[in-house]
Amino acid sequence: MRIATYNVNSITARLPRLLAWLESSGTDVVCIQETKCSAEQFPHEQLRELGYEAAVNATGRWNGVALLSKVGLDDVVTGLPGGPDYEGVQEPRAISATCGGVRVWSVYVPNGREVEHDHYGYKLEWFRSLTTAVAEDAAGPRPFAVLGDFNVAPTDEDVYDPAVFEGLTHVTPAERAALEALRAAGLSDVFPRALKYDRPYTFWDYRMLAFPKNKGMRIDLVYGNEPFTKAVTDAYVDREERKGKGASDHAPVVVDLDLDR
Repeated sequence: MRIATYNVNSITARLPRLLAWLESSGTDVVCIQETKCSAEQFPHEQLRELGYEAAVNATGRWNGVALLSKVGLDDVVTGLPGGPDYEGVQEPRAISATCGGVRVWSVYVPNGREVEHDHYGYKLEWFRSLTTAVAEDAAGPRPFAVLGDFNVAPTDEDVYDPAVFEGLTHVTPAERAALEALRAAGLSDVFPRALKYDRPYTFWDYRMLAFPKNKGMRIDLVYGNEPFTKAVTDAYVDREERKGKGASDHAPVVVDLDLDR
């Protein structure tokens, strides 16, 4: 089974590229973030033509997550159970389902904006709710993984220059402690290999030639429990998909599993 996580930064804007990538990559299950569309606008028909069922949690212009699967889409849970609201609503940032015997979450963790902003506190609260919500599955016997855009670089080695990010979100001790608490629930970081350079960055800003200069961050992560990580045969960042006109500012992270291992 091949599973991927991909922040598409608008599925409408990225649809031709996404469809081409799905055809060429042979991916069975894809966790999508930043759909930036409503559930009614989601391209179910085009995806169905490629053999994908889709479960969607999306409400409009911002955020939005989805799961695409060729191997089944059962027991769908939309949203983060017990998750916090922001400005009176629970944003569409999580969706989970069972796909081919693997329980999968697609998550888009809040950005946090600035350390002094109330969105930062919301981000940490969201992490706490996520950790609670996944604890039972993380400790269970079924292969289980949380995949998505976590908006946190786990270590200083996961950013191109730690000095540039000093005092900013995505690298603070509290955010990294939230990641550690999530791992402590029974999950491990499935660390991907880079297809170029020595670090598997997954995000490069559109500005200042960040991509060709490889000024990136590793914030798109795959956290799996022991049955999941034991089945991993390969993991890589598909950096090629970040190239060219109309690309997302994120690259897909792809994980291959042999569930009979």
